[in-house]
Amino acid sequence: MILVINYVSTIVFFLICGLGFFLVAPLFYVYNIFAMLIYGVLVVLAMFIASAIKIAAQWEKAVILRLGKYIGTKGPGLFFIIPLIDEASFVDTRVLTMDIPKQQVITKDNVPCSINGVLYFMVESPDHAIITVQNYKYAMSQYAQAALRDVVGGVNFDDLLSERKKIGKEIEEIVESEARSWGLKVTQIRIMDVDIPEDLKKMMSRQASAEREKRANITKAEGDKLAAINLAAAAQTMLESPGAMQLRTLQTLDGLGNASSNTVVVGIPVELYDLVKNFSKERGNGKVSTH
Repeated sequence: MILVINYVSTIVFFLICGLGFFLVAPLFYVYNIFAMLIYGVLVVLAMFIASAIKIAAQWEKAVILRLGKYIGTKGPGLFFIIPLIDEASFVDTRVLTMDIPKQQVITKDNVPCSINGVLYFMVESPDHAIITVQNYKYAMSQYAQAALRDVVGGVNFDDLLSERKKIGKEIEEIVESEARSWGLKVTQIRIMDVDIPEDLKKMMSRQASAEREKRANITKAEGDKLAAINLAAAAQTMLESPGAMQLRTLQTLDGLGNASSNTVVVGIPVELYDLVKNFSKERGNGKVSTH
């Protein structure tokens, strides 16, 4: 927080004291006690005049009470009051930030949790903020805590996790309706953290894991279904084309490559092997017919 130091009143005080000393100094040689009395009166007068000078920063307003009665608001800048009669209360009109302490709340579906938040507000009417409520900062803090407990207690736990912004808006509307009569304006209320018991966290983790596993199984089943449909279409195409299977076989063999680490095994029926063997023997004996 930036503090504005009133140097003007200090300078005025020392100027009056210095000027009075030079005026009263000749009397110290003749009337010592009388001169000291006069100088004491000048010092008191300097304090009185210096205390009448006040400075309010650009973001401050001064609520003036004269003999306990409100007479007006002054500032920002330099202004004067009547010492011992007027009282100036400075009010910060900037946006103020206030933490909402952690609250123990039970949701509508009986889930215990701890919630904290942050409150942003500003003083629109300094005179109302000083006169209407004893301590407007403390009052705002307590009212925001009560509103947070009331709103969160009326929602389900799932809504609390997914609708934080909406819940914060509801709390803001409740606090704003009361703060307006205090001369305050609520700019925003945000929910920060939601803490839940450890056992509930574990159950939520298991639930999320089961949900992901279910989605994975559904995705895999859909992929298997599409693959089966495509395989069936390919088989029908090969059935309609007599040479398709032979071409597919040759493509498969060609895809294996000629690397020495690959071994290609081609299955041949035994009957075909015996037929080729008998054919070779008959041809060697000259018994093969030329027709």
